[in-house]
Amino acid sequence: MKYVLMFTSTPELDAAVPPERAQAVYGRIYQWFADNAEHIDDAGAELQPLSTATTVKHGGDAPVVADGPFSEAKEVIGGFSVIDAPDLDAAIAIAKTWPALELPGVAVEVRPMVVDYSMFEQ
Repeated sequence: MKYVLMFTSTPELDAAVPPERAQAVYGRIYQWFADNAEHIDDAGAELQPLSTATTVKHGGDAPVVADGPFSEAKEVIGGFSVIDAPDLDAAIAIAKTWPALELPGVAVEVRPMVVDYSMFEQ
């Protein structure tokens, strides 16, 4: 089954990480992708900084476009990957090895993907 791993962090806490520690974690992240290559269906992408976000949302008569993510949460999605794992437990086991989890404010959201769109057909 395919799962999306959404890598989130808290920008204020990210800024407090010393550059040498962040670089060390990035090194382990590259290794994580190599170690989990058999499960990674799509390496996904790292997103540009939060300051580049634009939100298009419901605005009554017409959609409204605004700068920023305007999320109520402090955490932001920094990137994502698509993995193929036998079940949710296996996907969680892979997510638990995400190297950046050693940093405060970091989380990995694991969500199954819809791969059979027939349920939306009528």
